[in-house]
Amino acid sequence: MPAFLALILVLAILLLLWVTANIIGVMFTLLIAGLIGWLADSIVPGRLPYGWVGAILAGLVGSWIGPQLVGHVGPVIARIPVIPAIVGAIIVAIVVSLLQKGGASKQQR
Repeated sequence: MPAFLALILVLAILLLLWVTANIIGVMFTLLIAGLIGWLADSIVPGRLPYGWVGAILAGLVGSWIGPQLVGHVGPVIARIPVIPAIVGAIIVAIVVSLLQKGGASKQQR
């Protein structure tokens, strides 16, 4: 019986470590995506909506679009290819900026 309890305790600790490592990995991925989105927001004139959430979304979408257009070039941090992600996030920021300008001109009429 004590061996069974020790086995369950070890399995519970391993499960908690695995969950913690995955949560930290997701948080690190979101951090890198936010930095990439912030960089794209700094390069493109205009502002991304929703502040840092918009920057994270631009970084995540850019990290999906960029490798489709550029390929996997350059370093990979937190499963995000940095150079293609920046290119993709800039494209996302340009599209959002154009959509915001188009919506603003329609509202002024």
